[in-house]
Amino acid sequence: MTTRSTQKTTNEPTIEPDGEQALLFDMDGVILEGHGTDPEVHTRALHDAIVDRDLDLDLEAPLESLSALETYEYTEAFQTTCEDLGLDPAEFYALREKYSAKRATERIRDGARGLYTDVDVLEELECTHSVGLVSNNYDPTVSFVVEYFGLEAFSFVRGRDLGVEGFRRRKPEPYYIETALEALGLDSGIYVGDRETDLLAAQNAGLVPVLIRRPHNKALEPSVDSYLEINSLGELHDYI
Repeated sequence: MTTRSTQKTTNEPTIEPDGEQALLFDMDGVILEGHGTDPEVHTRALHDAIVDRDLDLDLEAPLESLSALETYEYTEAFQTTCEDLGLDPAEFYALREKYSAKRATERIRDGARGLYTDVDVLEELECTHSVGLVSNNYDPTVSFVVEYFGLEAFSFVRGRDLGVEGFRRRKPEPYYIETALEALGLDSGIYVGDRETDLLAAQNAGLVPVLIRRPHNKALEPSVDSYLEINSLGELHDYI
């Protein structure tokens, strides 16, 4: 393998030029433009959940402590705030996430986020490899993106489940990547992401980590020892 100027690894991993390799991709920041879901989505989703549960709260001037319920993460503060309001934390988190997924989908449909131009290469890659999409974003949102943009190259598509269990299984845990490998009947390949958690999840699943540089992660310096680095999805042809 030829060492390229874009490499910033101390121990460059090897990808065998074999068609029996899985090519798995993260969605946000890799396929879909932008680092991730706008936090405003979760704020609006919280209001949706409050209305759904008919909670006696002033939505125009919410309590300062309610900010803990707007976060993507299932935190101790989220649990404590729910308990103070007499809510089951896990149940309310799942409800809030249901509305977050709905809001995120609506935002994409309204044109707030599009695809990166280099995703066209997926059509070529899927002719020789099994191509899959594995994301920390919500499964309903990920499925919508694939259908809405007609991303037919993906033979496996999976976002994380709504709720606490889905949150705990997100990357860097390898759970959903391993689910993809099992579904595809493969045990080796690559995972392309834009964050350190993506690289760690790839390693944890036994895949070669690939970091793609996008405008939002130019300054990222991963602590992962061994990974490949590309500036465009088209550069994958150099390795596979």
